[in-house]
Amino acid sequence: MKKTIYTIFFLCGAFVFAQEKKNDTADVAATKEIQEVILKSQRKKQFADKAVYTFDKEALERARYAKDLLRTLPELQLDPISNTITSTKGGTTLFLINGIEATDMQIRSVAPSEVVKVEYYDIPPARWATRADTVVNILTRSTETGYVFGADVSTALNTGFVNGSAYANYTKGKNNFGLEYSLNVRDYDDRRVNSIYDYQLSGKHYRSDENRKDHFGYTFQNVALRYTRLVPDDYAFQVKLNMDIFSRFSKGVGQSVFIEDQLKEEHAMFKNNGSDYVIPKLDLYYSKKIGEKDELSINLVGSHYTTNTSETASEWITGSGLSVYDNDMVLKAKQTSLVGELAHTHDFKAGKLSSGYRISRSSISNDLNNLAGYSLYSVNYLEQYFYTEFAGKVDKFSYRLGAGLTNIHNKSAENTFDEWTFTPKVILAYQIKNNQNLRFTASYNPVSPWSNALSSNVVQLAPNIVQRGNPFLESQQVFSNNLTYSFNNKYFDFNAGLFYRYTNRVINQYYVQDDVLGGYALTYENGKNGQRYGVQLTGSYKPFGNSLLVIKAVITPTSETVRTSTGALIKNDYLGNYFSLSSEYKSFSLQYQFNIPVYNLNGAFLNTNENQNNIFISYKHKNWTFSTGMYWIGMPSEYKTKSLPESLVDYKVHTQIMNNKSMFVLGLSYDFSKGKKTEIQRKLNNETAPAATF
Repeated sequence: MKKTIYTIFFLCGAFVFAQEKKNDTADVAATKEIQEVILKSQRKKQFADKAVYTFDKEALERARYAKDLLRTLPELQLDPISNTITSTKGGTTLFLINGIEATDMQIRSVAPSEVVKVEYYDIPPARWATRADTVVNILTRSTETGYVFGADVSTALNTGFVNGSAYANYTKGKNNFGLEYSLNVRDYDDRRVNSIYDYQLSGKHYRSDENRKDHFGYTFQNVALRYTRLVPDDYAFQVKLNMDIFSRFSKGVGQSVFIEDQLKEEHAMFKNNGSDYVIPKLDLYYSKKIGEKDELSINLVGSHYTTNTSETASEWITGSGLSVYDNDMVLKAKQTSLVGELAHTHDFKAGKLSSGYRISRSSISNDLNNLAGYSLYSVNYLEQYFYTEFAGKVDKFSYRLGAGLTNIHNKSAENTFDEWTFTPKVILAYQIKNNQNLRFTASYNPVSPWSNALSSNVVQLAPNIVQRGNPFLESQQVFSNNLTYSFNNKYFDFNAGLFYRYTNRVINQYYVQDDVLGGYALTYENGKNGQRYGVQLTGSYKPFGNSLLVIKAVITPTSETVRTSTGALIKNDYLGNYFSLSSEYKSFSLQYQFNIPVYNLNGAFLNTNENQNNIFISYKHKNWTFSTGMYWIGMPSEYKTKSLPESLVDYKVHTQIMNNKSMFVLGLSYDFSKGKKTEIQRKLNNETAPAATF
């Protein structure tokens, strides 16, 4: 009866309570406090900005590596497409091992028996507030000499889908060496796209109804080599060489019906595009203990590479062969990115003070040939960030007060934007009971436009329709507030809350009349403001109090608005959702994921999120794991976009990847470890800017 009541309250509460996504960073705390507990029981402890999880003996024995332990957290899931751990709430998730940024394969290289606890941050300290929505820090035991290696592969039997990886780590004394390789291949020959443009132009009515079939795919490879030297209670040094190798292609042919008033024409077309880059990256890290209460850390990251992007498209009248439009765009972007950060921490009796300075610079030289002709121009993106914050606790109250100063300096051939912004943050928490916590968060920070939005590039989308960037965009200013209630016991673990987000100078994508080429252009503007508010529930329910059956759910009733530069109000309401059922019994595990896609507001459009209907089964035998599953059961993966009533162009597109329909996959994994590894407690983790492709 008690379990039945819990179930009823859970299902009812799913539609009443909620919490917003939050960013976080990790503080590497001492691990001695729970090393004697973790083999005896499983528990969660909620703090102002994080939850700390430990794992029982059964969970540790059942897991192949630390990655399997992360899957059991209520707000984390295994993304079956990339075979990586992600947040059920979406957004960017950053993973650390003892405070150092870690890849998926590094997490695999940690044996479950070495995991002391996992810190799940859903509210970011100032240092990481601009980098991630969620931070997960895995704390491990002391290091010893040892080695670990493993490999895995999963592939579909009837289409081009492959995920593969291999890793190896060797530790001797104070030195650690690591090597990793990963491969993701997609090669689909049956993607179907239907797109419709409907608009009035110069007193005439135009409509283009296009059906296209594409052959597309990509190959992503990553190679990483690491060397770490750790002298306990003195210093830590790490050098990491990383190489990202990426290429993608799309080749499509199709037909369309083009209508100009009463005149109807049959058109044919082809659309091809692709891009590639090789990014070598050097990451240097050094931290030094200064006495018992201070630590100084330095992090430098640099990369230099070239991105090649091309797009060729043509449309013509079927009967006569007369050209409607030809699009030929070739972009070679040489990019240099540098990130540097200096941080200091000091422990007081009342709490901890953290301060630092980070600077990131990206310089891109563009060699461009497109519809507007040939151009050679450079853009520079510079961001500086000063921050300080103090975290402490008084009885049942805990708090974190932070202040920052952010400078965004973007310079292009047409415009220079320079602005300093004060970025405060307040976190207040009250522990109601041992398993109940109430938290309030308020923050203010700027968000720079992304490189594609600032681009001067122009490409043809359809007859009379082009797309272009806007080099005159200014940064967005985001003010966020959250009130969160957390509760957990043997059966439940969830967060419920209210959220409100206000964005000044919101970046909005919309159609305007194109005075240069005629017709309409899809471009960007700074609208007056945007708002997003609602409730959200995330968490898990264990009807039997163990992992025999676990139900995870995310339910988010949300309202969002954008007020454009002309004062027009755009509004959208939706019920975000995600559900997962999993079961573990001895060496067997099963997981089922599904959702109901909803439309989200994205500039001039409403876009659906990716549909899910997936099931996976695995069996572990010693160091081997055998797995199988099916993606998108009974359906293809599909994506829908439609324009808003306020748009000058009525646009709809429906994309289906038929290769993904009921896609059956098989997987094999082998993991072996002996001894323990050297992990450093790294306090700084940075990443250079992504490749510019538009």
